Amino acid sequence: MKKTRNKTKGRYAWRKLLVILVIMSITIPLPAQRLMEHLDRGLVAVKTSDNSAFISWRLLATDMYNLPFHLYRQYGEGKKVRLTDQPLTKGTNFEDKQVDLTADVTYTLVSLQNQQENFEAALKLAKNTPVRQYLEIPLRTPAGYTPGDASVGDLDGDGTYEIIIHQTGKGHDNAHNGITTDPIFQAYKLDGTFLWEINLGKNIREGAHYTQFMVYDLDGDGCAELICKTADGTKDGVGRVIGDAHADWRDTDSSSSTYGRILEGPEYLTVFDGRTGAAVSTVDYLPERGDLRSWGDTRANRSERYLAAIAYLDGTNPSLVMTRGYYERTTLAAWDFKDGELVSRWVFDTKTGKHPYAGQGYHSLAVADVDEDGKDEIIFGAMCIDDDGTGLYTTGLGHGDALHVTDLDPDRPGLEAFGIHELKGGRKGVGAALRDARTGEVLFKGAIDQDVGRGVAANIDPNHRGAYMWWLGSKVMYNMKGNPVGQPPRSANFLIWWDGDLSRELLNSNYIEKYKEGIIFRAEGASSINGTKSTPNLSADILGDWREELILRSDDNQSLRIYTTTIPTEYRLYTLMHDPVYRLSIAWQNVAYNQPPHTGFYLGTGMALPVKAPDIRIVKPERDLKIKK
Repeated sequence: MKKTRNKTKGRYAWRKLLVILVIMSITIPLPAQRLMEHLDRGLVAVKTSDNSAFISWRLLATDMYNLPFHLYRQYGEGKKVRLTDQPLTKGTNFEDKQVDLTADVTYTLVSLQNQQENFEAALKLAKNTPVRQYLEIPLRTPAGYTPGDASVGDLDGDGTYEIIIHQTGKGHDNAHNGITTDPIFQAYKLDGTFLWEINLGKNIREGAHYTQFMVYDLDGDGCAELICKTADGTKDGVGRVIGDAHADWRDTDSSSSTYGRILEGPEYLTVFDGRTGAAVSTVDYLPERGDLRSWGDTRANRSERYLAAIAYLDGTNPSLVMTRGYYERTTLAAWDFKDGELVSRWVFDTKTGKHPYAGQGYHSLAVADVDEDGKDEIIFGAMCIDDDGTGLYTTGLGHGDALHVTDLDPDRPGLEAFGIHELKGGRKGVGAALRDARTGEVLFKGAIDQDVGRGVAANIDPNHRGAYMWWLGSKVMYNMKGNPVGQPPRSANFLIWWDGDLSRELLNSNYIEKYKEGIIFRAEGASSINGTKSTPNLSADILGDWREELILRSDDNQSLRIYTTTIPTEYRLYTLMHDPVYRLSIAWQNVAYNQPPHTGFYLGTGMALPVKAPDIRIVKPERDLKIKK
């Protein structure tokens, strides 16, 4: 009997434990898995000499970190020859130094699992391919237009990115009067196939602060959408017009103090199908312009300052965030796109310029989970908005142009934010500041009472762990402890991971510089965009291994060139596009004053390897796809 009672007690104990575990699973939320796009291997090969080629490919977040690869070469219809004596378990790149490129060459990549070879990707390098470090996409650039900001997304669900380019004609800054040309978006496959064109029409003004566009898979069907502000006369990719095709809301009186501006008329927000460019859902833009004086002037200058971003506000699904105003009154509006409809999630609105969160916005923004609750926050210049649309903190440091949010100090918990600030008109204050991205605590103050236009923070020194920070006009560069470390580079613009080490290089105009070494690459025959800002059309890890591609327009504006590194590296990292912070950086890179992307972890000299795989769930299209093999 005693033994029976003990068994009974044991069963009761296990049942009790089971009940406790069930209750815990209900009350303690598990970390959410963010829905991310399905990607193929991004296999790329470029000819580096008459008898050599460089090949690289992606390591996906769903792979084992040490997944082995073999690479094969095949001439025409001949026999495949394995190039790798031993499986590759370090970098995901290979130099083929003895190849006959007078014939067609096909490279085939396989992975190894349980000694079994699994096909991953194949790519043909055509005979007599020129020696060049870029892929070229011919464009249908309209007369008088220039290829401007670009973005990428998998529009058709085949695992390969397409490019969406903003073709820019005559534009005007918000501070200037004048009639502008129609903003145009075009979509292309990487092989140059033209997909569609969207014309925003005359009732959307052209300029850096007006035409923000997001490209992302918002509804989880495996295919990305394009989302932007629209108006009467916008023509979608299948020729249909939104609103009144004949309406003209511009001030066309050349003697008027608001000549060329748009002070009235309906304002819309539209989602376009990525495959066809067709308008899918159109709603009223929030917030409406209303009384222009509430934004700080009566000339539609401050009311027409827009930014945009994508954020995982529930920790799982991406939401759209569109903004309006940042000099005084400041607003952010979050949207979800489900079942073919845009639905408002929340609106943050300071209402006036006297609110503590008013006037803190930059010409750019960033998105990251700064408080580590699994949901994203919007780092809106000198302040931060929580995932639920409430203010997380405001520093009161005011408006600025450049913002960098990542793990800048690997020896300190969490993420940091470095920004620079305008102090025009003799205004006193902090011109450059490093802060805790979670709390807003200011960790470093520099450029006191100085007006600063550009600034950068990144790990650029291959001999130093952690980031440096510097800005235009500074004679000294600082480490993350605020200690001087020498003279800053001459460039305080963009950044790129390009060579074989883990530190970052300096990207400016059409050339790349190595800290203390000088220029290591120049894109001859290609140019930057955005005038004196000298930014790329896009820089992002869209092909090959984890290093970034540089996308520039050709000098004649008739093509885009995708430059990819040909420098070997044994460092192995998951594709940066599967890191949520980096992927969202690519989505917002085109916004206003373009800023370089950053990762959600410390990537640089002295980083811990292997890096933990991002906690994401891959979304594959719900329809059958014909993927070439």
